[in-house]
Amino acid sequence: MERGASPTGRYLGLLSLTALGVVYGDIGTSPLYALRECFRGRHAIAPTPANVLGVLSLIFWSLALVVSLKYLAVVLRADNRGEGGILALMALIQRGRLMRGARSRWLMPTLGLFGAALLYGDGAITPAISVLSAVEGLQVATPVFEPYVLPLTILILVALFFIQQRGTARVGAVFGPVMVVWFFTLGGLGLAHISNAPRVLLAVSPSHAAEFFARNASRGFVVLGSVFLVVTGGEALYADMGHFGRRPIRLAWFGFVLPALLLNYFGQGALLLSAPQAAVNPFFRMAPGWALYPLIVLATAATIIASQAVISGAFSLTRQAVQLGFSPRIQIEHTSSAEIGQIYVPIVNWALMLCTVALVLGFRSSSAMAGAYGVAVTSTMVITTVLLYFLSREVWGWDRAWAGMLTTFFLTFDLAFFAANALKIPQGGWVPLLIAGGALVLMSTWKRGREILVQRLREKSVPFDLLLGDLLAEPPIRVPGTAVFLTGAPDSTPPALVHNLAHNKVLHEQVVLLTIVTEEVPHVPTRERVQVASLHDGFYRVTAHYGFMQDPNVLEVLANCQAEGLHLRLAATTFFLGRETLIPTDRPGMALWREKLFSFMSRNALRATAFFKLPPDQVFEVGAQVEL
Repeated sequence: MERGASPTGRYLGLLSLTALGVVYGDIGTSPLYALRECFRGRHAIAPTPANVLGVLSLIFWSLALVVSLKYLAVVLRADNRGEGGILALMALIQRGRLMRGARSRWLMPTLGLFGAALLYGDGAITPAISVLSAVEGLQVATPVFEPYVLPLTILILVALFFIQQRGTARVGAVFGPVMVVWFFTLGGLGLAHISNAPRVLLAVSPSHAAEFFARNASRGFVVLGSVFLVVTGGEALYADMGHFGRRPIRLAWFGFVLPALLLNYFGQGALLLSAPQAAVNPFFRMAPGWALYPLIVLATAATIIASQAVISGAFSLTRQAVQLGFSPRIQIEHTSSAEIGQIYVPIVNWALMLCTVALVLGFRSSSAMAGAYGVAVTSTMVITTVLLYFLSREVWGWDRAWAGMLTTFFLTFDLAFFAANALKIPQGGWVPLLIAGGALVLMSTWKRGREILVQRLREKSVPFDLLLGDLLAEPPIRVPGTAVFLTGAPDSTPPALVHNLAHNKVLHEQVVLLTIVTEEVPHVPTRERVQVASLHDGFYRVTAHYGFMQDPNVLEVLANCQAEGLHLRLAATTFFLGRETLIPTDRPGMALWREKLFSFMSRNALRATAFFKLPPDQVFEVGAQVEL
């Protein structure tokens, strides 16, 4: 099926099934701990019947307003040629502003970049709290297992990160069926208890939520931070849109996931109405004795699947950051020859593993970790809503009044959740913010550093027309073959070309000035990939266009040049690359410490030879010193 086509029939069903594991893994495992934290956490309330109905009402309307209305109905419309996520949204808005000739503001790109950085904090804490909450079910079975909960959790997490390098193609094939069993189990457990206390269904009325706040005042506002745990996977709906499309995600939610979640939450509430002491762990207390151990195994499998989805999302986000110029070149491995989206990023994988294990050892329980969970996600949701305002104005063409009303409506509950979770910052909420802050510093430093480096190189560059005039006046010795010079500035002469002429005094018969441009769209069709312009005397300027979800391949570009009239033999081609040694200075641009950080990142970036898939024995690097 072509990209952008709407799936139907059996294919629609298959995509919806697969989406259960990838898209809904995080939000689907929230019943393990969400309701429990409302009645057992640091700022919990007593599980009285009125409080139970009030909390369930908050849960119901949170799922309805945040997930069903905001994300499923509105945010999923904001697709960048089929792709979603904050970086894709930011690129879409930027492209809309450029098309209108508007000047880019600093606020919108900064918000988008910080929102993307927050996803790394979420990516570290989600596997930790999900797997730990499932393994803690062993303590419900018998206190004998209590000393083994942490070691077993760490063992599962380490194993999960180690198998990433083998790829998830085979494991992914069972994600959907396992999650189908999981959601059926959620619904079945809940339905059994609802039948014992059907009055729990009265919580659908928003009056119970209003009365809850009237009775509990400030304490009720604090509980709102725990209620938010039921929607923590909402951002994944948007980020994973490119893998499945809007229709399968919506079908899976309204037809399967939402009913199962509501049945389970209301079932836990029904249990608390009859047995308030079950608040210690209402999810596992719902299971009959004979089903407890199988439920623990199934819950662990579901949390592993949820963690896998978050890890894969971090890999995808990193590739987008590299292509959009927010990260240095790093090693990215493709783990499937059939699925372009299945990638493995070693440095991100091991960094997430260390952070996740450290979180488990530091917090030691999912209840303690719940304080850190939600801070990053609420921040991301607020940023998404703000960016939605820019989108509705710049791309959809809405007037300020309509865009403002939509944004204000969504920000009403987004900011309420954010404020409630901000109270958790001293209890561990600072951890994902610290991770996000570190990622933001790295990404913004690299982006700004590259801009300064390009500016410094332009100051020393020779205009191509001037160089061409000199070559015509004093022709150098021409040698057989083709020289390919990679350059990021299409209108200037690559420094490597100038240095090669100055030192070697020769020029190849064919000279190709190659510029690779990353467009602010996820994919550029092959037929639009390459543009070739014949300049003069054997010089050619080649511009290759890639989307931010694609990996550039120079050999592929040169092969496509054949159809544009540029013929060359790969065996007789030499690739010239510039390699700059960066020297931090006190010149205007960045703080000295950021220049040193940028220099360090540049030295440790993946070599261009590997990143652009060049044959190593045909690459010639020309060094130069650049003062920042």
